[in-house]
Parts: sequence; C-alpha cells; structure tokens
Amino acid sequence: MSSVYASRRVFPLLILGFASGLPLALTSGTLQAWATVDNVSLQSIGFLTLIGTAYTLKFLWAPLVDRYAPPLLGRRRGWMFLTQLLLAAGIAAMGLFSPAGNLGMLAALAVLVAFLSATQDIAFDAYSTDVLRSEERAAGAAVKVLGYRLAMIVSGGLALVLADQWLGWHNMYFLMGAFMAVCAVATVLAPEPEVVAAAPRSLAVAVVEPLREFFSRRGAVTILLLIVLYKLGDAFAGALSTTFLIRGAGFSVSEVGSINKVFGLAATIVGALAGGALMARLGLYRSLMLFGLLQAVSNFGYWVLAVTPPHLYFMAVVVAVENLCGGLGTAAFVALLMGLCRQEFSATQFALLSALSAVGRTYLAGPFTPPLVESLGWPPFFVLTVLIALPGLILLRLRRNEIHALDARAEAA
Repeated sequence: MSSVYASRRVFPLLILGFASGLPLALTSGTLQAWATVDNVSLQSIGFLTLIGTAYTLKFLWAPLVDRYAPPLLGRRRGWMFLTQLLLAAGIAAMGLFSPAGNLGMLAALAVLVAFLSATQDIAFDAYSTDVLRSEERAAGAAVKVLGYRLAMIVSGGLALVLADQWLGWHNMYFLMGAFMAVCAVATVLAPEPEVVAAAPRSLAVAVVEPLREFFSRRGAVTILLLIVLYKLGDAFAGALSTTFLIRGAGFSVSEVGSINKVFGLAATIVGALAGGALMARLGLYRSLMLFGLLQAVSNFGYWVLAVTPPHLYFMAVVVAVENLCGGLGTAAFVALLMGLCRQEFSATQFALLSALSAVGRTYLAGPFTPPLVESLGWPPFFVLTVLIALPGLILLRLRRNEIHALDARAEAA
C-alpha cells in the first residue's frame, strides 16, 4: 500500500487537496472565530454559513469546466491554476477588512472566495477522478482528504494561533493568500491523466448528458439522498463548533487553535492513511458504514465538553477523535463520489454530487443550528446531532447493493 501512496498520480493530490481545503475554513470557521471575538451577534455568525452557498450550486457552472479549457495546462489543470491565483488575491484581500467594522464587505469578499474555491474544486475533483487508476482510488481518496484536512488545520487551528498571538487577523489572511499562491506550483508540476477524455462537443451536451447518464442508473434518486444525509450529523455538530469551544465551553482562542493544530493534525494524518488502508481491505460499503458510525458517535465528545468544566486535555482528546473519525468518513465518502462518476463528465457529475453533500452543511446546519442551540442548550443539541446521523446510515444499508456494484466495477476495470 505504501508504494501506492508514492505514485506520481497519488502523491500530488496531497498538495492539491491542501489547495482545495484552504479557503473553506477561512470563509467559515476562522471567519466565525474572528466574528466571535469581535462580538458579532450569534444570529449574524450563523448566517455567515450561507457564504458556502457556492459549494452547493457549483454544478450549475461545472458544465463550463467540462466543455472549455484555459489555454495552458489542459482542461483540468488549467482551471485549477487560474482559480488558485485568483484565490490567493481574494484571500489576501479579506485581510483588509474586519467583522466589527466592515462585515458586509468582508462577507462579500468571502462569497467571492467561496465561488472561486468551488470552481477550483470542480476542476480538482474531475482531475483526481480522471488521473487515478482504479487500484489507486482508495489511496487517492485518502490522500485528497489528508491534504484537505491539513489545510483545514492550517487555515483553522494554526490560523487562530497566528491571529491571536503573532500576526493579528489581517496579516494572517495575507499569509494564507501566500500559501495558496505557492500551491499553484504543484498544479503546474502534476501529471496529466493517462487517458484524456474528449471534451463534450457542445455546451448543451455538457449540460444534459451527465444528468441523463446518471439518472438512467437504478436507484439514482436514493443515492443522491444518501449523499445529502451521510454527513448531516457531522455538519450540525461542526456548524458552530468553534463558537461552542470559545463561548460555550470556555476555552480561549489560542487554546482552541493550539489543540486543533497539534492534536487535530496528528489525528488527521492517522485517519487519512488508515482510511486508505482500511478501504482497500474492507471495500467501499463496509468502510462507509463503519466510518459513518464512528463519525456519528464521536459527536458525544462535544456533549461531554458541554456538561463538564473546561479541561484542556479532554478537549484535546475530543478534537483528536473528531478529526480521526471525520477524516475516515470523508475518505470513504470521496471514494464513493469518485466511483459514481464517468470520466467524460467527471467535472459536472462530481460537482453535482459534492454540491449535494454541502446542502446539509449550508442550508440545514448553518441556519438551524443557532436556534436549536438557543432553544435546547449545547448538551441536548450535541445528542441530537448523533440522532441526525442515523437516517443516512439507514439509507446506506438500504442501498448496499448499488455500493457493492461500484466495488465490482472498479475491480473489473
């Protein structure tokens, strides 16, 4: 398995996954922390989660990425490189404003960054789906998740420490913009897929054919519902997790950032690498079920933090377990999305599927978490998040034959 991770097609996904994950926390959790310490209202913080709407709507412009290509680096890498350069500028520009004085302007820039990030994701997800051989898919999904979650630690935990103790919020955003610019180099050096599928003949074909092909499959609608529900409990638990740890559990910004940076990083590395190895042995369906159960149960850790006095070491354990289980679940989920795509339409199909996976986080968890917390309190809310995870696991059980068929198709290839 170690040789698979060293493959010239798999290893670059670590840095490219980092580029994919870097903007999300900067427009969500980190921005949430900045707004929290600037004394922005809880309701306003909750509505900041709507910034992520671009991630749920990206399938609308994904056919453009399938149909057209920038003049350099091909159909997939060309779009990645272009959006990474624009993201570097957009993230740095966020550092020019502050939530207390310019919340509207900062939110508008965050929306632009989210749009560019979603476009980068369209191209990157298509690229990783196209470039990996079938036997590399589990390892590739794990490495993508590792890079993505490392970026979440850097733009989440490390960013909080840098902003609180060293650079301030403005300079921290400038630094994160510089990180994104460096990631663009990896796009230039990454290999092209061994088989390059022809672009759709017209924009109309690029729009219609991916949908027609997907919905012609047996159980297509319930598979889409599974994608919405699989990580819904995780989305609710994480929607205001930074605000909970600071305002609800009583930890400082630096404590939250340090624990995320150290223990979150270690758990992310272990979770991603273990996820790739376990998926190769268990297969896709059993991995999805086991990892889904683990990520649901891990939410109980937040409940314990909510009912006990602040204890730094226990918070470290909760963060580590959440990162470990969340990383495992995400690795299996990404492998599922890859298996559902056809190479000719991988940008549009992956964008549709991943956009659906963001529906719960953006339209359900973001707006509904603040009123749930205010009416129930933090401890009952975190118990509720475990129950919210169960429908996705039940639907996964009902659709096990379709998931097993994806494994069989990959082995045949």
